[in-house]
Amino acid sequence: MSDRRVYLNGRIMPASEATVSVFDAGFLHGASVFTTLLAHNGRPFRLGRHLERLSANADRIGLNVPVAVEELTAAVEAVLKANGLLEARVRITLSPGPVGTEPAPTVVVTADEARNLPDWYSRGLGVIVSGVRQYEGDPTCGLKTGCYLTRVLARQAAAAAGADEALWFTHSGHLAEACYCNVFLVRDGAVFTPPLSTPVLAGIVRATVIELCEKLELSCTDDRPLAFQDLLSAQEVFLTSSVSGVRPVVRIDRRAVGEERPGPVTKKIMAAYAELLDEECPPPPQAPGEGD
Repeated sequence: MSDRRVYLNGRIMPASEATVSVFDAGFLHGASVFTTLLAHNGRPFRLGRHLERLSANADRIGLNVPVAVEELTAAVEAVLKANGLLEARVRITLSPGPVGTEPAPTVVVTADEARNLPDWYSRGLGVIVSGVRQYEGDPTCGLKTGCYLTRVLARQAAAAAGADEALWFTHSGHLAEACYCNVFLVRDGAVFTPPLSTPVLAGIVRATVIELCEKLELSCTDDRPLAFQDLLSAQEVFLTSSVSGVRPVVRIDRRAVGEERPGPVTKKIMAAYAELLDEECPPPPQAPGEGD
């Protein structure tokens, strides 16, 4: 998008004109938090929950980023409107601002067209098990911070192996998550996902799927650690993320999951999630005369 517009510290401006100080704590130390969300029909999905988690993440690692919810809500709406986007990937990034100065948080909101591939949902994903391990003592684990290089490298390794994503285990051998997604297993019609204490990200779509399982009368366990054997014995596996939603996994390290196609429980949850998106983010009302 040649005329892409972004929000930076109170202003909508061309991306080419948006600059951040070389002394910004996010740039120097990765001292930032962010959240990425989906806009559907021009409306951000569960923005309030994203902003709650963003604030909680900042508090967890002691970042001084006092930004009002009202400002961030207005910024998201303004960026979507400025770029004319209906289906979009929106990212909000906060850092404490330049080191050694009076507190002046850096606030950035960007939006890009959401490009989800149909094959992800109809044919499913192939993933690998990453050699990287998630350390329970890492204060950034389970949070969305600017310290993302390890995840980027693991995702690059997956791509080099011909896979779409990589699954992580903890140092103690428990299933954690994927580089950018939460992970769910299905066995005998029941759904399982690693507990937040693993630690894993408190994903907004993760929580949404747990809600949907209750609505669909599916058993869902989210408080029991999962081992490698649980992954191998799963009849279905799927990943969740804010922008890509619910995506089936059909191969792990080139080993088929179930019948190597999206399974019935996964498809039921995918359909329920699509319905929920349309319900919470309906198309904007047409002006009189439009569509006649």
